Amino acid sequence: MSAKAISEQTGKDFLYKYICTSAAVQNRFRYANVTPETDFDRLAKEHPWLLTERLVVKPDQLIKRRGKLGLVGVNLDLNSVREWLKSRLMRETTVGKAKGILKNFLIEPFVQHKQEEEFYVCIYATREGDYVLFHHEGGVDVGDVDAKAKKLLIGVDEKISEDSVKKMLLTNVPNDKKSVLASFIVGLFNLYEDLFFTYLEINPLVVTKDGVYVLDMAAKIDATADYICKAKWGDVEFPPPFGREAYPEEAYIADLDAKSGASLKLTLLNPRGRIWTMVAGGGASVVYSDTICDLGGVDELANYGEYSGAPSEQQTYDYAKTILSLMTREKHPDGKVLIIGGSIANFTNVAATFKGIVRAIRDYQGPLKEHEVTLFVRRGGPNYQEGLRVMGEVGKTTGIPIHVFGTETHMTAIVGMALGHRPIPNQPPVAAHTANFLLNSSGSTSTPASSRTASFSDNRTNVQSSPAKKAKTGGPAVKATTLFSKQTKSIVWGMQTRAVQGMMDFDYVCSREEPSVAAMVYPFTGDHKQKFYWGHKEILIPVYKNMGDAMKKHPDVDVLISFASLRSAFDSTMETMQYPQIHTIAIIAEGIPEAHTRKIIKAADEKGVTIIGPATVGGIKPGCFKIGNTGGMLDNILASKLYRPGSVAYVSRSGGMSNELNNIISRTTDGVFEGVAIGGDRYPGSVFTDHVLRYQDTPGVKMIVVLGEIGGTEEYKICEAIKEGRITKPVVCWCIGTCATMFSSEVQFGHAGACANQASETAVSKNEALKEAGAFVPRSFDELGEIIKSVYDDLVAKGVIQPAAEMPPPTVPMDYSWARELGLIRKPASFMTSICDERGQELIYAGMPITEVFKSEIGLGGTLGLLWFQRSKHSCFPLCVAFSDCQGTPVSSSRCRNKHFSKAFDSGMLPMEFVNKMKKDGKLIMGIGHRVKSINNPDMRVQILKDFVKQHFPSSQLLDYALDVEKITTSKKPNLILNVDGFIGVAFVDLLRTCGGFTRDEADEFVEIGALNGIFVLGRSMGFIGHYLDQKRLKQGLYRHPWDDISYVLPEHMSM
Repeated sequence: MSAKAISEQTGKDFLYKYICTSAAVQNRFRYANVTPETDFDRLAKEHPWLLTERLVVKPDQLIKRRGKLGLVGVNLDLNSVREWLKSRLMRETTVGKAKGILKNFLIEPFVQHKQEEEFYVCIYATREGDYVLFHHEGGVDVGDVDAKAKKLLIGVDEKISEDSVKKMLLTNVPNDKKSVLASFIVGLFNLYEDLFFTYLEINPLVVTKDGVYVLDMAAKIDATADYICKAKWGDVEFPPPFGREAYPEEAYIADLDAKSGASLKLTLLNPRGRIWTMVAGGGASVVYSDTICDLGGVDELANYGEYSGAPSEQQTYDYAKTILSLMTREKHPDGKVLIIGGSIANFTNVAATFKGIVRAIRDYQGPLKEHEVTLFVRRGGPNYQEGLRVMGEVGKTTGIPIHVFGTETHMTAIVGMALGHRPIPNQPPVAAHTANFLLNSSGSTSTPASSRTASFSDNRTNVQSSPAKKAKTGGPAVKATTLFSKQTKSIVWGMQTRAVQGMMDFDYVCSREEPSVAAMVYPFTGDHKQKFYWGHKEILIPVYKNMGDAMKKHPDVDVLISFASLRSAFDSTMETMQYPQIHTIAIIAEGIPEAHTRKIIKAADEKGVTIIGPATVGGIKPGCFKIGNTGGMLDNILASKLYRPGSVAYVSRSGGMSNELNNIISRTTDGVFEGVAIGGDRYPGSVFTDHVLRYQDTPGVKMIVVLGEIGGTEEYKICEAIKEGRITKPVVCWCIGTCATMFSSEVQFGHAGACANQASETAVSKNEALKEAGAFVPRSFDELGEIIKSVYDDLVAKGVIQPAAEMPPPTVPMDYSWARELGLIRKPASFMTSICDERGQELIYAGMPITEVFKSEIGLGGTLGLLWFQRSKHSCFPLCVAFSDCQGTPVSSSRCRNKHFSKAFDSGMLPMEFVNKMKKDGKLIMGIGHRVKSINNPDMRVQILKDFVKQHFPSSQLLDYALDVEKITTSKKPNLILNVDGFIGVAFVDLLRTCGGFTRDEADEFVEIGALNGIFVLGRSMGFIGHYLDQKRLKQGLYRHPWDDISYVLPEHMSM
């Protein structure tokens, strides 16, 4: 989620530190925090003003209208404050529907003032800019400020001025206070922008002859801007909404989430409840909660949460064991149910994630049986059949009742089964194996002729493109109605080879003449070519270091698919929009700050560019084009008939739910014409109506499906368009998040935008409005498929839709890696070794784990013995050599590994600033990243070295700096760890600088000339000799790499 509420104390701390105004802001940093553990004598020593001034005391727990609720003590001395707190501190109180314990209070100086000196000011973000609200009568009785206050909109990229503030906001303010207020409001707005606030309210703001007093304050900041604001924010604590406790398990999952590239969320609603969920996907998690509440389970719903974004087996295990631990602490007289659900995954390997869940089930099988827990499982996506098989198998072996279903079962049907509202099928239909969709089914045993020299990197002049129609001068550019066709060409930003191969396989089954990917852009490598398959042929796609070269050499490209990270997505997108040939950009990254997204939207509107995303999987146009991982793997593409167009177009926020819509629509109609997932952020680049109106104007689309969501008001624009007759095609619409109104405290769902700030933003209100406007609205998500089928059948009966005959798509060969994953093939190893094994959790030398190598203190000679003679005989330099023995190729850039870190550290650059600079410069951080190891599967060599350095080195400043950098990089991807080479590099610099044997200049010179390379050269030489002797001992012949595993890049005249 992006906009997160902060405590009043945190908000005032930011304001007092960073506001820039000529107004005299009084009582800066004069506040004291009181909790049940507070020692008042010590508190008075730390804040002497508590003993001399009159005071105000109030809870600081995100409670609105505290004055109206009698929760503010005014004009008291310290003893009276203590007396006032006795009846309130750690006491339960009710605020609206929420009940909670008052446990955190704020004491501030009492400000004597008159009623006419109280004002109200508020700044909040919208899609088009930031509104400043001001009312000349502030305080507890301010009333409906939306109706009463004066408003000033500061558009995106516009600046606020004191003149505009005076003219638009301060007309009812006495002249002697206008200048002070204008200066303060301008300073407040600049603070709001600089620190990435999304909401900031002060009521009352008191202005006296002495200056400005900020009495009560409420604020939210954009948590995704942490990488920008870390230096000013520090470590921000985000308190839970009043009425919901902060549980340690929630903090544990939040920590896992921060260390993972995946998404892991957990909110405990009722730890004693009998209905628990473990749902994959942000949108799907909301749908399951809705269905549970619709069926009467709201009081028994124990948790809300989600896991998505391809978490590893270990991450899923950690998440699952947390859920199982929580649900097996208290028994329930009716037993408990665990719903393991999800939509059809786009790219997550279901079998891999289910292995983590299965491990957790085995570990907790005793408590699960004791608490009479029944599991209901429904999932789809890559390799889901194997995942379901494993899940069913663990039920049989453990005796735990586990009911397993795949894509043949409606997504939320298992909720009705779990709650006893529908029968559990004895023998659910078994979907075909993934391989059945991919293996050749034509009956022909012939193999197509191979070709490894074909290339689509050359431009073809005869291919037609479909650029956006740009407006003539004088007016905004007109966006294209048709975003994709069979001739659409794209550039992919980022080294996302799996997604690109998926696009090419889709192109092939759609019988496109050429691949839809013309080139890739990746700033961290030089220009080169990347191998991909086009059907059975291996082709080469060019990869460019900069965008300009790619655009110049591929003028037929009109779509950019950006896999840039949240840190670089803004800059790369803004750069892309400089090229007029681009009319559509898909931004996949999640976690882009809202202020950056709004700037992207403004630029796109001016240039006539359609933005899909951020925080999206993309979109798909069957038979023509798909964005990245949209639609999942080929088995789902074929099962959902996405290789040819149907008559139904849809738009959704959720990527996972868009794939579920593909499934529902393919089972109830003639299929999908086009589908777009606009993304889950508060301000998606394009909104529902942008696409619904495109579909209205597209002849091939006969009906429209919209999957809306709690939060925002965009769905009301669909209502207006239907009423005005702008939309005449049938619209089936359902807004998810109906459960939110049933919860006693605010719940932030998986998507950043899935939170209602007012009644009109609730899913219930939007569904009612849509139905009233004339859209087809089901009673629940359970009925969505039935409504779609009913509308479709009616269109067929009227002759509006005439279903076409099915044509079988071409067969695409299965990739070796995927066939191996499915257990369909076997391949003899090309190389034998008996001296090292790096497949598991820990490196092994001749049968001895690397931890034992160190613990046994066998030294350098013992390590040589293991590698050369498989015997060990019975020092940080020998240790480093040992750890670099069996690495692959010699490392010639070890100097860079420590130079980057030491240069940044010596210049005083913060770790976050260093990471951002390297990203901006398009440079990899040498020493960060590992192919196999990750924060969840740590490299034991690094841990051993870390312990050694901490114990024996005089200082480890540079190492500590590198470890702080690792915390930042692993929050993006868990495998971006400080690797063993990087560790040795920074530790070596620490040793040279602090051992006392060298001056600083001498130490730096040794680093500069590459003395550290000697360790790596020596280590790899030892390893190479060990492998040579090992091959002789194993009686292996001269190693030749198989020719069919080599891509021969030959001159054109020699192409085979």
